[in-house]
Amino acid sequence: MKKIEAIIRPEKLPDVLEKLEALGYSGLTVTNVEGHGRQKGIVEMFRGKEYDLKFIPKIKIEVVAKHDIVEKIVDAIVTTAATGNVGDGKIFILPVEDAIRVRTKERGDSVI
Repeated sequence: MKKIEAIIRPEKLPDVLEKLEALGYSGLTVTNVEGHGRQKGIVEMFRGKEYDLKFIPKIKIEVVAKHDIVEKIVDAIVTTAATGNVGDGKIFILPVEDAIRVRTKERGDSVI
């Protein structure tokens, strides 16, 4: 099993969710997060005054999947979330040692 953590633009979330559901994959966690990459934040104008935003609002999507579908999920996120501009996000893929369903105490791939 692998855990896919994707940091994307908030406005891209509906499209990514739709694409993942079309793949038949709807088990995920979504969190509102803030951060910055190489651009170190942005400067915005509000009522004629400049504001230096160090952290930019993003969405973090977490999915745990079997090895055979990981690349399909990653491709779906990349193609749907990309705008071609700085700040499109990142995807991290991590190994998952085990998974446990709390209700039944089942373990392993059957949980996901």
